[in-house]
Amino acid sequence: MDNIIVQKYGGTSVGDANKIKRVADRIIRSKEQGNNMVVIVSAMGDTTDGLVRLAKEIMPVPAGREYDALISTGESISASLLAMALHAKGYEALSLTGRQAGVYTEDVHNKAKIMDVKPARVEDELNLGKIVIVTGFQGVNSQDDITTIGRGGSDTSAVVIAAALNAKVCEIYTDVDGVYTANPSLIKNARKHKVISYDEMLEMASLGAGVLHPRAVEGAKEYGLEIHVRSSYNFSEGTIVKEVSKMEIKNPVTGIAYDENVAKIAILELPDEPGIAGQLFTILANEKINVDMIIQSNQVDSHNDIAFTVSKDDLSRALEITKDYAQSIKAAKVVNDKDVSKISIIGVGMVSSPGVAASMFSMLGGNGINIDSITTSEIKVSCIISSKDTEKAVKLLHDGFQLEK
Repeated sequence: MDNIIVQKYGGTSVGDANKIKRVADRIIRSKEQGNNMVVIVSAMGDTTDGLVRLAKEIMPVPAGREYDALISTGESISASLLAMALHAKGYEALSLTGRQAGVYTEDVHNKAKIMDVKPARVEDELNLGKIVIVTGFQGVNSQDDITTIGRGGSDTSAVVIAAALNAKVCEIYTDVDGVYTANPSLIKNARKHKVISYDEMLEMASLGAGVLHPRAVEGAKEYGLEIHVRSSYNFSEGTIVKEVSKMEIKNPVTGIAYDENVAKIAILELPDEPGIAGQLFTILANEKINVDMIIQSNQVDSHNDIAFTVSKDDLSRALEITKDYAQSIKAAKVVNDKDVSKISIIGVGMVSSPGVAASMFSMLGGNGINIDSITTSEIKVSCIISSKDTEKAVKLLHDGFQLEK
């Protein structure tokens, strides 16, 4: 089927009845332009947060299966209400759960990865002329149990469904009207990108820019699917995320990202033996704890220190695992710090522009901001700094690299 557009609306876009009616009008506008419409929705506003709090009042660590069965209901509410809003305006529409839409995941709860999409039901309903509303953030596993795919997962749902349907574009609607050089609520002269590369967007999403989920960007790059990031509050053009490797690179740095959901853990004086670090990080990975920045420093007397970062959400469990492991290998002690944040500069032009990292360090250090840890890749440089310096650091780097131009 041709002319399929997949649109995704986040929680703020469907936050109440009036907003849902406004989303329905936008969908109808695209439908009347001759497009076949598939719409992915998140839960309304803070619905998921409320369900999480309720679950933890009942049981501090809920069973994964029941937890997913509970928190997936938020998207079902949004989808049903949006279908009703379309009915009220005279349009045929129906809501489908992730399972009904053919979204199949691995056998993991809370953070499942989508393994396959079989959109036969979606295609059948489109052929009948209906607008199809699909619950984001969820799928079904091999046991026919509901699974959820982690926070921000509705973006990922939208991309993989769009790819399975060979949609011409996947439009992600949020409360901002595109991808900016920095958070526009923090940096008033931040500039909106008309186009940004998959790689730059992936780094920005991974590093704390909350516009898109990293897995959604990975999926779009894999399938060669263009994403259009737009505001649900106006009709202005947003930012196109696509392959731009052949475009002229004008600036080495295209964006500043920061992440305040970071905590640092360090093991002090652990034995300098092959495989010691690998064992720890394997245990953490098996617990689905993502480790980000890793710094190892050699100490005297055949001992090392290893520091790494995790999300604050994972800190409690990561600390528990790390302390048990440290005791088993007779390391000196484990320390942690929650009062840190990660700040990063991103740009595909950094590959051919030596000295960018040095400029970043000079800007921060010259203004009294201490750098704790550093990691680099071809298109990004990230530093751990004190959380109290986050806003100051973002403004310094945005001005220093003249990103407003």
